[in-house]
Amino acid sequence: MDFRNAVAMKVQETTGLDLETVNRLIEIPPQEDMGDYAFPCFALAKTMRKAPNMIASELALSDKLSADWISKVEAKGPYLNFFVDRGAFAKEVLSEVLEKGTSFGQSEEGSGKTVIIEYSSPNIAKPFHVGHAFTTILGHSLSRIYEKLGYKVVRMNHLGDYGTQFGKLITAFRLWGDEEALEKDAIAELLRIYVKFHEEEKKDENLTTVARENFKKLEDGCEEEVALWTRFRELSLKEFNKLYDRMGVSFDNYNGESYYSNLIPGIIDLLREKNLLVESEGAQVVMLDEKKLPPCIILKSDGTTIYASRDLAAAKYRYDTYHFDKNIYVVGMPQALHFQQVFAVLEKAGMPFAKNCEHVGFGLVKFQNMKFSTREGNIVALEDLLNESVAKTYELIKANAETRNSDLSEDELKAIAEKVGLGAVIYTYVKAGRERDIVFSWDTMLDFEGDTAPYLIYTYARTRSILRKAAEQGFLPEKAGSGLLNKLNGDEEFACVKMIADLPDAVKKAAASNEPFMVSRAVAQIARSFNRFYNNCSILGGDDAELKTARLALCEAVCDAIEAGTYLLGIPVVEQM
Repeated sequence: MDFRNAVAMKVQETTGLDLETVNRLIEIPPQEDMGDYAFPCFALAKTMRKAPNMIASELALSDKLSADWISKVEAKGPYLNFFVDRGAFAKEVLSEVLEKGTSFGQSEEGSGKTVIIEYSSPNIAKPFHVGHAFTTILGHSLSRIYEKLGYKVVRMNHLGDYGTQFGKLITAFRLWGDEEALEKDAIAELLRIYVKFHEEEKKDENLTTVARENFKKLEDGCEEEVALWTRFRELSLKEFNKLYDRMGVSFDNYNGESYYSNLIPGIIDLLREKNLLVESEGAQVVMLDEKKLPPCIILKSDGTTIYASRDLAAAKYRYDTYHFDKNIYVVGMPQALHFQQVFAVLEKAGMPFAKNCEHVGFGLVKFQNMKFSTREGNIVALEDLLNESVAKTYELIKANAETRNSDLSEDELKAIAEKVGLGAVIYTYVKAGRERDIVFSWDTMLDFEGDTAPYLIYTYARTRSILRKAAEQGFLPEKAGSGLLNKLNGDEEFACVKMIADLPDAVKKAAASNEPFMVSRAVAQIARSFNRFYNNCSILGGDDAELKTARLALCEAVCDAIEAGTYLLGIPVVEQM
C-alpha cells in the first residue's frame, strides 16, 4: 500500500481536485507532531471562496477522510495534517519488505524502455585515476538504479582511444619508448613518454607538427601507426579491466571514439545536405547563434575530426542500433558546453532523438594542496587509492576484532577489509550531490560512526549478528502479514519503518534527477533510525515474546533495505565484522 497515494485519494474524493494535482501538493511535515502527511489548502481557496485556514478546519471534520489506517486528521493553519495508524503502517510496510527481500523498491515503470548510459570512458594509454572513478561509480550506480525501475540499460564505455593525443603518443614512443618497460608496466611507460613529450614540446615546436602528421596517418589507416595504436589500446584495456573486475563494474559495449571514425563522413554529408556546414578560418563548423552557443567545429582546418564529430556519429549510431528512450552521458562538468553544442547540432539537423540526450555532469576530485594533470604526471591512481583504503580498513577491523576476541580468520579479515575499504571510496563519490567537488579525507571516509560506507556496512553486520543470536535462542522474525507486526508502534520503531518506506520513492527520485545520492541519503537515514531504535529499545530482552519476534522482523527488513540500497550504489555488505 502506498500511504502517500492513499492519502491523496482521500483528499481527491473529499475535494474533487484531480489526483495528480493532490499528489503533487502533498508534503511530508518537518516535525512529527505535525503528522505524517500534509495537504496545503491554498489550491482550494479560489474555488471554495474561503481562507485556506477555514478550509482546512472544515475538511478535518469530514467523514470521507476517515479510514482504519488513519489515526487522526487535524487542521493546523492552512494545512490538513494526516496521522497514520502506526501499527497498520508497520504491518503494511514490513510485510512488503519481508516478502520482496532485496527486491524491495523494484518497479516496472521503465518496462519496454531503453536507457543508454555512457560512463567511465578512460583515455587509452593513461592511468586510471581518481577522477575517472567519479564517472565510473556514478554511471555504475545509475545503471543499477534504472534497472531497478525496469528499464533495459545499455552500459557504454566510450573509450578515449582516438584524437591528436595519439599522434603525440606515437611520436613519443618512437623517440623515447622502452620495449622492456612497456611489457612490464604498459601504463607507467606510456605515461612517462607522454609527460616527456609535453616537456620537450615546449622546447621544440616541430614535435607538435610531427604529432599532427602521425595522427593524420592514423586516421588514414596507415599500417605502422594503426599497429602501434592497437597495441596501446589492448595493453590499456587489460589494465582497466582489472580495476573494473575489482569494483564489480561491467559494460555491454566498449566502442571507443575510434569505432565511429568511419561513420563521420555520413554525418558530414548529412550536415552538408541540410546546408548547416560553413567554413570558418579553414575549419568546417555549424553555427549555433540561435542557441547563444559558439560554433561547433566538425572538421579542423587540416581535415581531421574532433570530439564533437565523433560524438555526433556515436549518438546517431546508438539511436539506429538501440532506439533509446534516453541517452545519458556521465561526464565531468567542464564538458557541459561541448554537450550543449553536440545536442544543439543534432536538434538543428532534425534528429528526433536529440531531446532524449542528456549530460549528467559531476564535480572535481581533490586532495588538499594538489591538482591533477596527466601532462605533468601528478595524478593519484585509483588502484593506489583503493589499496590504501583497504589497508587502513584492515588495520581498523583487525584492532576491533582483537578487542572483541573475535574468531575471524586472517583470510576473513582481509575479505571484509576489501569490501569495506572499496565501499568507503565508492560512498565518498555518491554521498552528496554529484556536482559538488570531493575532497578526500581518510578520517572522514573511514569513520564507523559518520556518514560513511563503513557505518552502513557495520549497521548491516550488527543487525545480522542480532538475527543470528536470536536464532540460537530459538527466536525467528515474525512473518510477513502477521498481525503481530502491529505491535511495532513505538516512536523509534515507527521512525525506522518510515525511513524504510521512503526507499522506493528515493530510487525513483534518483533516476528522475540522475542523482544516486538520493539513494545514499535514504539508506543512511534507515541506518541512523535503526541504530537509535537499537540503542533505546530491547530487541532480545524482555518477557514479551510476540514483541520480540516483531522487532526481529524489523531487523530483517532493515537488512533487506540496506542491502537493496547499497547494491544500487555499488557497495557490497558483509555478514560480520
